[in-house]
Amino acid sequence: MGETWNKREREQKKRNAKKQKAERKLERKENTDKGKSLDEMMAYVDENGNLSETPPDKNVKRSQYIPPTVANSNELNQVEKTRIGVVTFFDTGKGYGFIKDSETGESIFVHVNSSSVQLSENLKVSFEIQKGPRGFAAANVQQG
Repeated sequence: MGETWNKREREQKKRNAKKQKAERKLERKENTDKGKSLDEMMAYVDENGNLSETPPDKNVKRSQYIPPTVANSNELNQVEKTRIGVVTFFDTGKGYGFIKDSETGESIFVHVNSSSVQLSENLKVSFEIQKGPRGFAAANVQQG
């Protein structure tokens, strides 16, 4: 008797919201993945990186990609010669820079601690290459 139109309307909205929530819950329960076998849930990745439902063929030999730094590391370990290059960038505040190898044109990381001379841009240097934690780095850097 003491109910207002607003109060009845709010209660009706609440009932509708509960009903919709119960319907969504029932729909989720019907469409669940629980109870499926492992093979039905399994997905595979093919050699191109695409998802597939079929397992890869074990009889097919795949070529292995060898990153350039790994491929070149064997060559560098065999040829231990002094290289010549030019310092293309050097940050004196942070103590690092890059040397452009005159022979290969590669940009090699250099740190101030691996040099016996004061490094600066456009300085011609001789150096050796060592494998560092993040790739190749110049070592035993000398002017010349």
